[in-house]
Amino acid sequence: MTAIDLAKSKCKPCEGGVSPMSADEIAKLLKQLHGWEAVNGVIAKSYTFKNYYQTMAFVNATAWISHREDHHPDIAVGYNQCRVTYVTHAINGLSDNDFICAAKLDALFDL
Repeated sequence: MTAIDLAKSKCKPCEGGVSPMSADEIAKLLKQLHGWEAVNGVIAKSYTFKNYYQTMAFVNATAWISHREDHHPDIAVGYNQCRVTYVTHAINGLSDNDFICAAKLDALFDL
């Protein structure tokens, strides 16, 4: 699955009962995403912007995507940067949803 395929996908409800992705599955999908890393059971990426306004515009776009997909990241915000972290809490690990949302965030820069 490519980053474009991921960005066009929709998140599926996850209420537990499924296993988190294996290390091999995570590595395969991470190859499709630029700048994302797997750290301590989550995927994360830091984004840098010119100013606070651009940072907050990205944060708001992230909130909109999260609402539409019903899959919400942790976001740490600073003046000209933010770090986005995804994990599927219901399974205490990573699922397709995390990679779908990560790809959607990166696709914002192609608009």
